[in-house]
Amino acid sequence: MRERIRRNPPLILVYRTIITVVGFLVIALGVLLLAFPGPGWLVIFLGLAILATEYDWSKRLLAYARAKVRAWSDWLGRQSIVVRALVGLVCLALIIGLLYAALWWYGTDWLPDWVPLVDSIPERT
Repeated sequence: MRERIRRNPPLILVYRTIITVVGFLVIALGVLLLAFPGPGWLVIFLGLAILATEYDWSKRLLAYARAKVRAWSDWLGRQSIVVRALVGLVCLALIIGLLYAALWWYGTDWLPDWVPLVDSIPERT
């Protein structure tokens, strides 16, 4: 299908525009998801992969990011259980802090009553 698109110059522009818009929208969604517990980085990598189908700079950036994630995973795998537990606790604290900040920012009116500690989050002024 891509070969058929490449043979038609006006269609190439439309196709690349769609890929560019979709790729950057997916990356923007991933950036928004970074503030919440969830797959923010995974969505950002997906957006880069979409852009990498058409742009060499995105291929290079995606390869660089994959190499850094792989190096981080390898380094963490070589560490003692104490270091891995500390990294896990720091990540958990970061997620809880971001969730707390999001609840403070957006309010807690939409949460059900059974959610614990809702009353301990101060109102935003």
